[in-house]
Amino acid sequence: MVTLLIATSNTGKVAEISHELATAGLGDLAVKCLRDFPAMAPILEDQPGFVGNAMKKAFGYASAAGLPAIADDSGLCVDALNGAPGVLSARYAGEPCDDAANNRRLVRELQALPHAGRRAQFVCAAALALPRANLAVMVDSVEGIIIDEPRGTNGFGYDPHFYIPELGCTMAELTLAEKAVISHRGKAVRKLMAWLKENRVAFESLANGKSVNMS
Repeated sequence: MVTLLIATSNTGKVAEISHELATAGLGDLAVKCLRDFPAMAPILEDQPGFVGNAMKKAFGYASAAGLPAIADDSGLCVDALNGAPGVLSARYAGEPCDDAANNRRLVRELQALPHAGRRAQFVCAAALALPRANLAVMVDSVEGIIIDEPRGTNGFGYDPHFYIPELGCTMAELTLAEKAVISHRGKAVRKLMAWLKENRVAFESLANGKSVNMS
């Protein structure tokens, strides 16, 4: 059986990606996450965009663990802040990463703007790699508005402040299954899972060290 490394220690992301694996019929793959490798050095996210960081993390962690790895880089891009916090979303208020502090800074910087001026997008790039090669990367997004008061207790990060007008709720008011349908990560990972299902035989052969022509 092939073991797939979900290259994050964020339990929320692990749950979301595991949900997509199961939904895609790939739940038979054994799964590990970075919490299973406490001594592994973190991969520096120093690329200017989500795609570059996702690919770097997937390949870096796959090489370090000797396992195929899926990694994502995702964040919040606010129009009025010229796309910030963007790739710095997890560290918007500084180190160490602190969701509550990030949200306080975000609300403070947008407090003078009406809702119409608070348009934002959650963006996600999801990448799959082997220890010797990147295989695929997919990108998707979801539109919303930033609100001052948090709503909901599900999700993580900026979810309680990310209001989706079409649904009349924040991302944090959705169940895991509901969020998966519309979220940036859910959509990007589903694209990656579709690719993996289509190429599963070749993927497993490559993961087991066999030579395969995927052209």
